[in-house]
Amino acid sequence: MHTPTERKTAQHPHAWLIPFACLIAGGILTGLSTNLAKYAGSIGLTALAFLFWAITGAAIILLVIATVRRERPLLTARYLEYYFIAALVSVAGANLIFFSAIPHVGASFVALILALPPLLTYIGALALDMERFNKQRAFGVACALAGASVLAIHKFSAADASIFWVLLALCGPILLAIGNLYRTLRWPDQASPMALAPGMLIAAALLLAMVSLFPTFSLAVPMGKMLPFIVIVVQAFIFAGQFLLLFLLQKTGGPVLLSLLGTIGAVVGVPIAIFLQGERPPDGLLLGASLIGLGVFFVTWGGIKIKNL
Repeated sequence: MHTPTERKTAQHPHAWLIPFACLIAGGILTGLSTNLAKYAGSIGLTALAFLFWAITGAAIILLVIATVRRERPLLTARYLEYYFIAALVSVAGANLIFFSAIPHVGASFVALILALPPLLTYIGALALDMERFNKQRAFGVACALAGASVLAIHKFSAADASIFWVLLALCGPILLAIGNLYRTLRWPDQASPMALAPGMLIAAALLLAMVSLFPTFSLAVPMGKMLPFIVIVVQAFIFAGQFLLLFLLQKTGGPVLLSLLGTIGAVVGVPIAIFLQGERPPDGLLLGASLIGLGVFFVTWGGIKIKNL
């Protein structure tokens, strides 16, 4: 199943350049976001407070851009359903899990398991008849999964592993895969990525604000220092770019290619965690990263071949 925009774009001989550029840029921002979340924790920001204020800032940034472009989010029942369900699985739920788990399992591990959604998304897309089976894509997804599995198995076997947080962190990719499929299946007719992105982020901010009503959760930011506010602003701009690219990639590349954002994020995020944040390199890193990189190539190549048929 492909949208009219995807079919029209696929007719251009260089149409693959747009989704590929969105994939690389969005993946880089994903890797940066994971590491910035760990740094935020080290300066006294809780996962919920950091995520809420950064998402709110990103929503404001994208809403201003959408207003200037006259593509403001619509507020009909159809759109509101889309915003809130997409926000729950793709933004609020998944990121709150990841950001909460980072202090316990490390930014490098969270970055690495972001490579898992391609398999789950591809299986779901095949089951829902959203994708045709393609040997190259299937092989690529298998490679990406194998690479992530190598790293996850080593993490489980580590002496200091927190099984609860490892298992909780592994729930994040499941939510991301569900979100990838949902946003494609329920994409409102004629809606532009620029209108949908801020709508989803505003919904995510509202959901996170509701979480703060529960005991032990707070949106408070440490006062008296500028650094936490600077980190939040930086993350807000990263989120703005990341989620705008997510919707652009969703529209031009489909859910399976979109799911590789996390794979690129893993390749970018792990070296940052190791060299800039002082984390110990995960065991099996070379083999795992090589398989992930091979997977990205074959899934991208397989997608190009399908669109050119």
